[in-house]
Amino acid sequence: MTGAGQGPRQDQASLSVALVSLIGQSGCASLVIIAGALVAGMRLDSQFGSKPLFTLLLVLGSVPVTLYLMVRILTSGLARLQSGKGKPAPSTEMEDEVGKES
Repeated sequence: MTGAGQGPRQDQASLSVALVSLIGQSGCASLVIIAGALVAGMRLDSQFGSKPLFTLLLVLGSVPVTLYLMVRILTSGLARLQSGKGKPAPSTEMEDEVGKES
């Protein structure tokens, strides 16, 4: 069976997977930005001998950047899902068999 005969339960599961994927993407992006700010701040502090100054400034400065990026990732992803372009790929026969068992 292909994606054309999907029931409402399978559609809901596909939507849930897509939403979890979007949340994961925004979370990973946040983690990378904050970790980068932390590492850069620690290096700058060790180079200039100003212990917590650059670390605090860069980590606190990364928060608005992270929030903005989160909103952008989620709004663009949700727009793609609503327009139908971001639909998950049709299920395979094996996925259909697993879905019938549960």
